Amino acid sequence: MAISDLQANSNANLESVEVTEKGDVREFSRMGKLGRVSNCKIKDESGECDLTLWNDDIDKYSVGDKLKLSDMWVKEWNGNLQVSTGKNGVIEKL
Repeated sequence: MAISDLQANSNANLESVEVTEKGDVREFSRMGKLGRVSNCKIKDESGECDLTLWNDDIDKYSVGDKLKLSDMWVKEWNGNLQVSTGKNGVIEKL
């Protein structure tokens, strides 16, 4: 699947994407637990979209890394498609 094939409210697998930007890390509290989140930009030959990294994943990946994304959740936020691990997603560095 390519980024141009992504549809909101569905699962997706992306074989090879590159991290092109990495946003600031924000801290939050949910149900008494602290967490961290960072929004990144990823691209492939067909286009680009946002990738949300949570907690420990933030420190694992950097601009320029090539990633394989499996069973990711796709949603639309502020008019842009955004990919996140959701409950079952897996991110692998290639």
